[in-house]
Amino acid sequence: MVDNAALVRLLRQLIVESDHFVGMLGEAQGMHRTDLNALALIMDARRRGEPLSPGRLAEAMHLSASATTSVLDRLEASGHVERSRSTRDRRKVELHVPDRALAAGREFFTPLNGAFRAAWAGFDPAERATIARFLAASIEATVTVRGKFVEHRPG
Repeated sequence: MVDNAALVRLLRQLIVESDHFVGMLGEAQGMHRTDLNALALIMDARRRGEPLSPGRLAEAMHLSASATTSVLDRLEASGHVERSRSTRDRRKVELHVPDRALAAGREFFTPLNGAFRAAWAGFDPAERATIARFLAASIEATVTVRGKFVEHRPG
């Protein structure tokens, strides 16, 4: 049986390895870690069909408006993000990742996706559902605890 301590250790190892992998992408692209996190949030919003505004990105990243502007300026200058007026409400700005930036990301992550596919091939659909539930619950727990730290942060 796998106890909680073993699960925490494995999850921590996955986070550290993922961080190293994403750090390599950042080095290759000349991007800050904050920029990579912003890019991931923008792409996730796109996948959900809910483009992010700069304000919503600032909230999601717990950054000030000026810090978010700096991140977006860097991402826009490097060609990773475009700001455009919403087609639904011209007063709003939406953030988009251009196709060429998505292609660069795919080039970097395709080998990892292939390795994941091979590593997960031995899990049946019921096991995959359990793993997905475990990961979702772990993410939710992390977000909850992080939120409590943010609430109690001085200043």
